[in-house]
Amino acid sequence: MENNPKTYTTFPPEVASVAAARRFVGETLRGWGVDDVDDAMLLTSELVTNAIVHAGTEVEVVCAIIGGQVRVEVHDRHQARRVPVPGDQVSGRGLLFPETLATSWGVTYGSGGKHVWFTVPGTGAAAHAPAPPPHEEIVSAPQTARPTVDQLAQRTAQAAQDTLGADCVYVLLADDDAELTLRATAGVRPEGAALEIGLEGAPVGGRGVYADLGGSPYNLPALQAAGIRSLVTAPFTVDGRAIGLLIAAARDPGHFTEDDVERLQQIADRQAPSMERARLMELERARRGWLGFLAEASSMLAGTLDQQMTMALVAQLIVPRLATWCSVFTVRDTGLALPAYAWHADETMVADLRTLLDLLPPAPPPAEPGSWEGFTPAPSGDLPETAHRVTGDVAHVFPLLARGRSIGMLVVGGPKGARFTRDALELTEDLAGRAALAIDNARLYEEQADMSRTLQRSLLPPDIPTIPGLDVAVVYEPAGEHSEVGGDFYDVFSVGTRWRFAIGDVCGTGPEAAAVTGLARQALRILGRENHSIPEVLERLNALILEEGTRARFLTLLHGELEHLGDGRFRVTYATAGHPPPLFLSPGGLVKGEDDSDLMLGVFPEAAFDVKTMILKPGSVMLGFTDGVTERRRGKQLLGDDGGLEHILAGCADLNAGAVAAKVMRAVRGFSVEPSHDDTALIVLRVEE
Repeated sequence: MENNPKTYTTFPPEVASVAAARRFVGETLRGWGVDDVDDAMLLTSELVTNAIVHAGTEVEVVCAIIGGQVRVEVHDRHQARRVPVPGDQVSGRGLLFPETLATSWGVTYGSGGKHVWFTVPGTGAAAHAPAPPPHEEIVSAPQTARPTVDQLAQRTAQAAQDTLGADCVYVLLADDDAELTLRATAGVRPEGAALEIGLEGAPVGGRGVYADLGGSPYNLPALQAAGIRSLVTAPFTVDGRAIGLLIAAARDPGHFTEDDVERLQQIADRQAPSMERARLMELERARRGWLGFLAEASSMLAGTLDQQMTMALVAQLIVPRLATWCSVFTVRDTGLALPAYAWHADETMVADLRTLLDLLPPAPPPAEPGSWEGFTPAPSGDLPETAHRVTGDVAHVFPLLARGRSIGMLVVGGPKGARFTRDALELTEDLAGRAALAIDNARLYEEQADMSRTLQRSLLPPDIPTIPGLDVAVVYEPAGEHSEVGGDFYDVFSVGTRWRFAIGDVCGTGPEAAAVTGLARQALRILGRENHSIPEVLERLNALILEEGTRARFLTLLHGELEHLGDGRFRVTYATAGHPPPLFLSPGGLVKGEDDSDLMLGVFPEAAFDVKTMILKPGSVMLGFTDGVTERRRGKQLLGDDGGLEHILAGCADLNAGAVAAKVMRAVRGFSVEPSHDDTALIVLRVEE
């Protein structure tokens, strides 16, 4: 293997790339023999997420071993976007993980983009192992796993029991909240059952011998019930700081002496450093695990813009890792928080939990995290009997803050007597901050999408009128995200004894396109009902769009008039302004159409428009369409190439208007597996036989 291996690969700007980049780095470093790849994978996840969110370009990830250090670089292609750093007031946490975990990191800007890099130790990298002498066999020494805190605690308890001849020994260690937790016991009752006495929460205390249990600070009923009558205690200390307590107990009063205190203290002093190192390593592993969990959670939350799904994801990320149950409350117009989603580790209790939450009086969300006193509702005859299993649970609440305002609160809970560690609460608070941004983003997206749908509906006719002797069908499908207003439109309306139709395509999408669409549809109806001819309508609409100035968009339009001739036939008079001309299908399956079109609207003030006329016999079909049909793309081929649409329409003889529209749209959708990037609209007019 070369001395300084290096490799790279490129990922597209999408959420799935975060996990793919993480796998790439992990597999590469393991292949190079790096012992610990967790930090490198976690940091890669953070940098790739930042690049995709803040730069929005494809990302190149480079791995290398340089001077015994792992170096990972994340390159993006954005020329100006500055990467957020810790302390920035942005949505997210910036480069917090590199600042915390990397031995060094930095950002380099260039003319074609930037790259963010970090280094971590490359311990064990095969590339840096010295080459073995010729013909020398290398034998690796067996690697033994370091003992865990609980294993060390159990060994300590057993050693103390053997040394002092105690009936039972307890090893208690302080957690991050400085509360003692029972980690190991040694000893048996006369009948052989292990002694498991709950001493959690007891003070650390000092060393001493207690000939009578009643004089000790551990005069617990559980000890007395076990038949314990005397104790000897010694603290575990490291650098003058108490980290736990070692207790030896006996059924005989006065069983221990001062010498036993000294011997117990020697055991505690000998084992305390090893247990503290193991505890710190355990905390470090847990911290890395939680950081990885947060990175995964962030990736998952960024992958959806559905508000209900986001809340469900938040709750199911928390349960059962951090809490027994979780509920998300959202703030309504009243400023009060009401339950929006609830989840319980026991799925049979979800309905009861939701019932309890619904009975709580609405209240504003708190400004700060803390214990939640309002969980148990007042007694009610409506409370299901099974719901009493949840009442009285311990609960903590966290405000959901996004963009400087409260959008709700996150509540986590557990059964009565459960204790949430400081680490769990801090992690939940961090996750609540990320969840608030994800929920708010989903809410804003849904509001925008709802406004867009409402606006789109207002730009289309409420319904298609019934025209005697004519079968009419219309189709409209917007492209892109639901938050975009499409640029295509259609209309069919009466003008006295005749009927007018229109199908148009505004350049682009969004509010500007919607403004031109609304102007065009209303102008067509007003001018048509004032008995203006087809060319006059187009000329006046052209002038109206030009008056809008540079904010207006260009418009292509097919506009025509239908007149019943009294013998089952219809006369179609139409003009095209930069729009694809209509196609006509005869009852015998012959398709005809024009090739030319006049100038589009909104370009030249002197534009003129010619009309064309076609007589439709019974069984004949006229198809009006937008370029979203003919320009549907599959590689370099378009659906409209070589008369593709004409061929599809030729196979529609003897079909009614709705069936013709459905067959054309099936062909459009099936032409390519890629999503359409253009709106699609159709008008099908068929003379009834």
